[in-house]
Amino acid sequence: MIRLVKTVILIAVLCTVTWFGAHWYAAYRVRTAFAEAGLNDRAAACMGERLVRKLSLRQIHKLTALQKAAHTPGGMVEAAREIDDPRVVKVTATSLLLCSSGLSR
Repeated sequence: MIRLVKTVILIAVLCTVTWFGAHWYAAYRVRTAFAEAGLNDRAAACMGERLVRKLSLRQIHKLTALQKAAHTPGGMVEAAREIDDPRVVKVTATSLLLCSSGLSR
């Protein structure tokens, strides 16, 4: 019985670490993509946090897959339009506006 409890706890810990690790890595990739696109580090970090919080991991993966096509912040919005997901475009555009203007942290 003790072994079963330990196994369940271990599985729960591994799932939690994997979940938070995936979100941390997604935020890192988004932050790096926007920093390379020309945003300052603070605005790029803000974009990473907002996009990970508001989009699914699948949507973020699609967005970061297009990062090579976008070398400017406006290009990232255009790349988001190529995904053909209105939520990605809306969140990317509003986050870009709020983070680059300093209205959001």
